[in-house]
Amino acid sequence: MATVIFYEKPGCINNTKQKALLKAAGHDLEVRNLLAETWTAESLRSFFGQLPVADWFNRSAPKIKSQEVIPEQIDTETALSLMLQDRLLIRRPLMQVGDRREVGFDVDRIDKWIGLQPIDASQRSKVEDLTHQDLQTCPNSH
Repeated sequence: MATVIFYEKPGCINNTKQKALLKAAGHDLEVRNLLAETWTAESLRSFFGQLPVADWFNRSAPKIKSQEVIPEQIDTETALSLMLQDRLLIRRPLMQVGDRREVGFDVDRIDKWIGLQPIDASQRSKVEDLTHQDLQTCPNSH
């Protein structure tokens, strides 16, 4: 079991489901407010790895939905600058275990990384239901 530093937007429906999956798998969570964290371009950039810049963005952010920000047209430096100004642009969650950092909640990737199998058999059906849901797209954006 891992200790996961989990950066969320408080009240986010999907972040709540994601945390439930991690807890059911026996992980300890250190939950932090993504919007209130003191970020630098370097600290934020460390979560995105080799992902294309467009994949760093929260597609449900108001500035993206209004097309004020078009992720596919933005370079690395501009993306980080925009995200430092408007934290809603940052794709969620950001997670850290040890030195490894990740963005988003791809169930298969996280299962291979730290495991998402429930430690309590009574949680199995709940976990299976959650893992078949879209945990990346904000349900309030439809």
